[in-house]
Amino acid sequence: MKLSQALRISSGDVVAFVGGGGKTTAMFQLANELASRLRVLTTTTTRIFAAQINRSPTHVTFEPERQTLTDLLPQLDAAITRHGQVLLIGQADAASGKAFGLPPDLIDALTAGGHFDVILNEADGSRMRPLKAPAAHEPVIPACTTLVVPVAGLDVVGQPLNDETVHRASLVGQLSQTPLSQPITAATIAAVLSHPQGGLKNIPAEARVVPLLNKVEGGKGRGLEVGRLEAAREIAGKLLAQERIESVVLGAVRQEESPVIEVRSRIAAVILAAGGSTRFGSPKQLARWGDKTFIEQVVDTALAAEVSRVVVVLGAEIEQCRAVLGRRPVEIVINPAWAQGQSTSMQAGLAALPANTGGALFMLVDLPGVTPALLNQLVQRHRETLAPLVWPEFEDQRGNPVLFDRALFAELQQVRGDTGGRPVLLKYQDQAERVLVTDKEVLRDFDRPEDLRQSGR
Repeated sequence: MKLSQALRISSGDVVAFVGGGGKTTAMFQLANELASRLRVLTTTTTRIFAAQINRSPTHVTFEPERQTLTDLLPQLDAAITRHGQVLLIGQADAASGKAFGLPPDLIDALTAGGHFDVILNEADGSRMRPLKAPAAHEPVIPACTTLVVPVAGLDVVGQPLNDETVHRASLVGQLSQTPLSQPITAATIAAVLSHPQGGLKNIPAEARVVPLLNKVEGGKGRGLEVGRLEAAREIAGKLLAQERIESVVLGAVRQEESPVIEVRSRIAAVILAAGGSTRFGSPKQLARWGDKTFIEQVVDTALAAEVSRVVVVLGAEIEQCRAVLGRRPVEIVINPAWAQGQSTSMQAGLAALPANTGGALFMLVDLPGVTPALLNQLVQRHRETLAPLVWPEFEDQRGNPVLFDRALFAELQQVRGDTGGRPVLLKYQDQAERVLVTDKEVLRDFDRPEDLRQSGR
């Protein structure tokens, strides 16, 4: 997956990279991905090494004592026309071998002027260390920033906590409660990245936050390192406990063709159980499936899967359904308009999801044969692709449930009638990811009592 897809970059974004372990590489990787279709400005509000400047195809130097923003624009436009991207920096400091960064108000002015589609900013320094804690004066994040990417390099996992392995070891220890000289763990990294004085420091109120866990590879061409991947997934799980964090990117940004391994986000299971079961002749939610009712079976399947929350939409038979669900840890949503069609239940479920939800698995109450393992397969495929749709497929037939990415939520809210998400599904079906299965339960629903009898249940 490309970094631009994983970070959900769109025109108008102003991105700040903070932390350590690959900020500069990530910034220029992202610029290279975007430059073919968008006007991209890269810059820094800290300092940048001369060698790092050369990662951009071209750069422009701002000399504030003799230049204004207006003076810069012709040079920047010419560079963008030729390369699609340009690096804007301050004057070089011969003593340090670095160039100064821009004041944040200049980036605010460039954003307000609308001269660039995307602005990418390196907002602090790390002295080439894979993990850091910010000093009092940093990070320097402009007010116009729409996305902050705290970065950490996972090659630091297992290393002793000291100033050779991280930048500001004592402060890292304080933020993470890790004693100096002790091994740096997944918990150490998660604590630093999610701390208000760590990875979440100085973030504008409206900005999205998507940490990047970098170097999830063995190095020197060895491919994926399982230990680092496991550590990255553990860190991601801890980070997603923070509502402020939208999602977590796992990858290796030096691998230019496919720098992202997966994106971890909150996937909700939305169980549509509001219908009146007209053709079935009795409440389908309360039909028996072994020693459980349909609704119990489907809810328990969702609770056993890797989802962040389970929402159950009820309409008909509310009290009976509440009673059989008992104290199961689900959120019950009542749809008073259930008789107007399945789309109303879908939308009631969507409305209950927090804004930081990455996708929704819509589960039908009359598909009790679906397993937690299948749900996990669908979720994992979404993590690896961020496809707008993921569904199971049995012998070239689309089955249920279907996972809808958050990018489709607004369109799902516009659907009317008894069609669920079908119009949106058909619109984006060519972009869907399929999980091939050998169990036809993904196709089996129960519209009539005889369907249930024929199943042997």
